[in-house]
Amino acid sequence: MSNYVSKEIKRFNYLISEIDSVYHETSLKFGLSDSSMQILYTICNNGGSCLLSDICLLSGISKQTINSAIHKLEKEGIIYLEVFKGKMKSVHFTDKGRKLAEDTVVHVINIENDIFSSWSEEERILYLDLTQRYLLELKKQTQQL
Repeated sequence: MSNYVSKEIKRFNYLISEIDSVYHETSLKFGLSDSSMQILYTICNNGGSCLLSDICLLSGISKQTINSAIHKLEKEGIIYLEVFKGKMKSVHFTDKGRKLAEDTVVHVINIENDIFSSWSEEERILYLDLTQRYLLELKKQTQQL
């Protein structure tokens, strides 16, 4: 079988895997599952509360996995749910959850901000534009499979 993957795609896939690995290792350092870390990150990134459906949308994690992690975090007193509209629910930090977020995901967000701040505005725009272009084209072409 011939080699179908270019050197650039191999490097791209390696970098994505390594970035994912850094986030995974960071979650472990904080004693959190990847899904719990992502939930805390998303809530924190949205000012301390957000819709449950937004967590599913923004995290890329399956609804079933999110719901399991949400129930665990709720039992631990980290978050609480409120009815928003109809069947929609919003997720909020408790005081304990806010403290946990400050001790964990806020550090990660600060690191991410520091990295982006170290790049020129042109570099940030180029990186984000190319990443978005790649994502949109990937979605478009894989839908045709």
